[in-house]
Amino acid sequence: MDATTSTDIRLREGSSIAQRLVVAGCAAAVALCFTPGLFTQDFLEITISTVALLVGAGFVVGIMMAPAVVWIITADEILIGRQRPFGKLRTRLVGKDEITALQVPGSKRVKARFQLVFTLASGERLTSPPISDVTHVRDTVAWIAAHFDVPNVEAPSNPLDASNPEMHLGEPLEAFPAREIRIVALIAVALSAAPYAYKLWRGLSPSHVDILLLPLGAIAAFAVYRYANLATGAFWIIRPNDIRVERLWGDGSLRADHIAGPDVKTITVERRGRSEDEHCIVVIRLHSGRRFRSPRIGSRVEARAVAREIVRRLGIAPESNKI
Repeated sequence: MDATTSTDIRLREGSSIAQRLVVAGCAAAVALCFTPGLFTQDFLEITISTVALLVGAGFVVGIMMAPAVVWIITADEILIGRQRPFGKLRTRLVGKDEITALQVPGSKRVKARFQLVFTLASGERLTSPPISDVTHVRDTVAWIAAHFDVPNVEAPSNPLDASNPEMHLGEPLEAFPAREIRIVALIAVALSAAPYAYKLWRGLSPSHVDILLLPLGAIAAFAVYRYANLATGAFWIIRPNDIRVERLWGDGSLRADHIAGPDVKTITVERRGRSEDEHCIVVIRLHSGRRFRSPRIGSRVEARAVAREIVRRLGIAPESNKI
């Protein structure tokens, strides 16, 4: 939500019924895999199967019964709606005169996710769903503070705010210390040689698997030593007219690529992981065929907000915009 162009702010939390059914179905399928253990004579297997089924059932019930929450914040009041699946909609109206303080804490799991925490005159604290437009958090908070006459509201530190001259995605990169890389490489060698050494110590003949592990361990150690720094990911600096993408070479030296608007063939939002609530990213494909995947942003709504700001800053052509 862009507080400068809307008369109210709408915040939502909670998956749709279709999404709940998919997740609950997967949880139920995993739990049902333990069903055969109930028909054995082994007490331990029966216990494990029973616990797994109970946990799975609890997980399914928790997913299906989690409420959907909607906040509508106007210039004078907050309307809170809460509804459980197959239940009645419950509403609550909070006037601005009841609000004495406002805080905007960030999420511990997702760096660029913020919620509004209102303190009422009664001492009660109300926590909103996450702010959907993560690129306009400061504008949203300023709009609320001004209309609700809430003093001393600290502006959140938001690396993805559109008011920043540079938006940052990810963390600045640092190469792994050479000492730590050597230790991990030595551990890989030791683990691969352990079965072979154990057999020799016991006076037994090493098997083909034990012998095969020795070169595999050496290869793993070399890969760790040579390519560990490639696993540090990428750091995006989004500026007007271009994006600087920083990555590390295997030796720890910095590599920087630049993306300009005319270079972009398509820009999309994709899921990278199991959850659409925390694992969505921006993907930019260039006319040259290269593809750049951003660090993890958050939910699909948050990733789309970031993608829209990238489109605006780079002046990406409408036909390239696939978000």
